[in-house]
Amino acid sequence: MDFFIGEVTRDHEDIDWFAWTDDARALAEGLPLHGYQPVPGPPPDLQLDFAKDGLDDSFTLLDRDRAGRVVVAGGPWAGAPWPEGMLDAGPGRIGGLQCAIVSPQAQIEIKRMMPIWDPSRPRRTKDAEDIARLEAALRARGNWSE
Repeated sequence: MDFFIGEVTRDHEDIDWFAWTDDARALAEGLPLHGYQPVPGPPPDLQLDFAKDGLDDSFTLLDRDRAGRVVVAGGPWAGAPWPEGMLDAGPGRIGGLQCAIVSPQAQIEIKRMMPIWDPSRPRRTKDAEDIARLEAALRARGNWSE
C-alpha cells in the first residue's frame, strides 16, 4: 500500500509481500544471512514468515495455473486464484526506492475478502483504514468510482 501511495502511511508491525514459489528457497536461505529469523507459521509452501528488529515480514507464495492465472501456491487453498490483474500495477515508489506492487484494486479486494476467504482471520481496523487510504489515492488519481 505504502509504495502505491508514495509514503509510509503508519507504523507497521508487519509487512506482507508476495513472491513466486520458485523464489521461496532463495528467500529461505538468503534472508537469514541478512539478520532475519524464520518464524513458524502457515505451511511453508503457502507462506514464509521472518522477523527482524521487531518487524514481521510474511511472504505469501504465488504460482500460476495452466491458464496462466496467478494462484495460491500451496497450503489448503493451493490453486485458488488471486484477484485478476493483481500484478498489473507496475512499480510503486517511496522516495528513491522503487518496488513492484500489487494493484491497489487487488489490495482492496484482498483486504475486504480475507476474513471471508479465511474465517480465522478477523476484520481489523487497520485494514478498513488501509482501504480508505487506497480508495482516496485512487480517487485523487481519477482511477476509482464507487
